[in-house]
Amino acid sequence: MSDLRDLYQEVILDHNRRPRNFQKLEGANRTAEGYNPLCGDQITVYLRLEDDVVTGVSFQGSGCAISKASASMMTAALKGKTAAEAATLFKAFHAMVTADLGATFDPLELGKLAAFAGVHEFPIRVKCATLPWHTLRAALEGGQETVSTE
Repeated sequence: MSDLRDLYQEVILDHNRRPRNFQKLEGANRTAEGYNPLCGDQITVYLRLEDDVVTGVSFQGSGCAISKASASMMTAALKGKTAAEAATLFKAFHAMVTADLGATFDPLELGKLAAFAGVHEFPIRVKCATLPWHTLRAALEGGQETVSTE
C-alpha cells in the first residue's frame, strides 16, 4: 500500500510542477471563478461546450499543490465528455475525497484521479482538492458568482 501512496503522491506532484491545460482557453463559452479563503487558492475554469460535449477545458490561477494538481487532472479527464458525464465524474470525485475512512470507491471509474483518494485523511485539504471541481460545476451551470469553499 505504501508503494501505491508514493505513486499517487508523485502523480500529484508532477501535475503541480507541470500542470496540464494551464492557460486561458480561447473560444471558451463558459467560465467560473473559485476561491478557497482557508488556503488562498484562486482558480478560473474555462470551458467550451459544443452540443453538450466538453470540447475544451483549461484553468488559470494560483494555489497549493493539491488544488493545482486537482485542476490539472480534472481538465485532462474531462475532454470529450458530455456535460452529464462531467457531472457524474464530479460526484464520484467528491464522494471519494469526502468519504469516511472505511468507504470504498471504484478506481476504474476515476482513473488517475484516484491519486486523490488519500485526501480525505486530511480534512483541511479536501477543500483544496474540490475547489476546481466546484468551479467546474459552476461553469457547467453557467454560474456568475465566485464559488467559495466556505
